Amino acid sequence: MASIWVGHRGTVRDYPDFSPSVDAEAIQKAIKGIGTDEKMLISILTERSNAQRQLIVKEYQAAYGKELKDDLKGDLSGHFEHLMVALVTPPAVFDAKQLKKSMKGAGTNEDALIEILTTRTSRQMKEISQAYYTVYKKSLGDDISSETSGDFRKAMLTLADGRRDESLKVDEHLAKKDAQILYKAGENRWGTDEDKFTEILCLRSFPQLKLTFDEYRNISQKDIVDSIKGELSGHFEDLLLAIVNCVRNTPAFLAERLHRALKGIGTDEFTLNRIMVSRSEIDLLDIRTEFKKYYGYSLYSAIKSDTSGDYEITLLKICGGDD
Repeated sequence: MASIWVGHRGTVRDYPDFSPSVDAEAIQKAIKGIGTDEKMLISILTERSNAQRQLIVKEYQAAYGKELKDDLKGDLSGHFEHLMVALVTPPAVFDAKQLKKSMKGAGTNEDALIEILTTRTSRQMKEISQAYYTVYKKSLGDDISSETSGDFRKAMLTLADGRRDESLKVDEHLAKKDAQILYKAGENRWGTDEDKFTEILCLRSFPQLKLTFDEYRNISQKDIVDSIKGELSGHFEDLLLAIVNCVRNTPAFLAERLHRALKGIGTDEFTLNRIMVSRSEIDLLDIRTEFKKYYGYSLYSAIKSDTSGDYEITLLKICGGDD
């Protein structure tokens, strides 16, 4: 059965001669005793797919009566610990936890919320919502509602619902109609009708939106990005721009996020870990290509110069190669 979490452009693939019991035992040996064999942990966990890691987790629990993630937490620390725990977490649960962390404590990390909600498919969002409820006994929608407001809230809730059309068929007539509606909702009136933007940008399929944005340019002689920037503001504007960027090129959108996480003083490990882990079996190869194209140096070299130790080694293994 094809998983909705696996694409064709990942760096991490199924390990050919996989044995969960052999791996579970090797991991237990690596953790047990004085000092941890980090090299062994890294080589096993980065060279297995998430589906295979879940089988190791099951095997580990059955053989040693303990949760692998708890043993990793007890034995490792810092960013390296967070990354290793992320690797053994099922994708929907990982995203649910990232969303929770983005809304916890003082202030909301809107950038992280926007990134997750714009880059996940409808089917993924449905699984994430289920995982969120299972882990936190609260609905994702309720938490988003209490942490956001206004048009931004409305649009985020629409995305969290996982109602975006996923079909690859495009309807030219609809694209012309939607382009006209967007034009009338923004450029062509006093004040902006935000609801129309939300409805179209949060519910239409990506291929459909691509066509709609082309039609929009024909009608308005303007790119949709310029209209959004001119008409809207705040987090709502950020969200709609993110959707447009994802529609046009999701790997480029994520490459830009990684670049921001790695440049300047200090590293944004929260973003770095999330993108590296969550895209490692989907489109990390394409993200690497876009990164090199836009910035003139490889993602590999950026990680190398910005991180260190076992954390660096693990990220580079996930990255899968230099470009």
